[in-house]
Amino acid sequence: MKLVTRLAGRLCSVAFAGALAALALPAQAADLTVSAAASLSNAFREIAPIFEARHAGTHVLLNFAASDALLAQVRQGAPVDVFASADEATLDKAQAEHLLAAGTRHVFARNALVLITPADSKLAAPKALADLRAPAYARIALGAPAGVPAGRYAQGALQGAGLWDAVAAKAVYATNVRQALDYVARGEVDAGFVYATDAQALRDKVRVAFDVATPTPIVYPLAVIEGSRQAELARAFADFTLSPEGQAVLAKYGFRAP
Repeated sequence: MKLVTRLAGRLCSVAFAGALAALALPAQAADLTVSAAASLSNAFREIAPIFEARHAGTHVLLNFAASDALLAQVRQGAPVDVFASADEATLDKAQAEHLLAAGTRHVFARNALVLITPADSKLAAPKALADLRAPAYARIALGAPAGVPAGRYAQGALQGAGLWDAVAAKAVYATNVRQALDYVARGEVDAGFVYATDAQALRDKVRVAFDVATPTPIVYPLAVIEGSRQAELARAFADFTLSPEGQAVLAKYGFRAP
């Protein structure tokens, strides 16, 4: 399995151009580029070699970032074959722009939003979103809603509870959900909003306070990109995520069946 450079930090023009350049390297005959939401990194790193073993000579190149950043790459012509997003809205945009191959889009997993705190936090564990008003919770991590689906889910939940303004005033915005997780794990913030699967990945460093109800279900859709140079292989990968073997790997990392 080959790994394409993961986007990290704010998408400045130089970093963005670098990411596109990395993706634009000449593809080998059976190279398959899969761009996936950051929260899928652990699961897809395990799925990729299994898929490669089932398709001799295939190399899966994985590219992880926030879903909106991945869409921006596709818009710029990056040679992506499969695009897996952490929300429907991002793929809706891609579909409206005719970037997806017809008949290939499907939901392959579900997730949940949770509020977490550092495992060694001395603060009283919050029991409800309203507890985040407390002065003790001075720094709260979440993905930047403008570009990170997890951040949009958190914003929607907080707006529904009438708490968005209070939390936004002390928010520490992350460029993807894994960065928000890292902020909490390192104790740099007092609490954070991440997916349940992210919390599971660092269960020794973070503590789940409670599940957060979201206005819309958290689902993961994917699709083959229109004009993919490996269209048949891309469809096979998309189908593999729904296979019993693919679903077993996703379940191992805490994802729920579609």
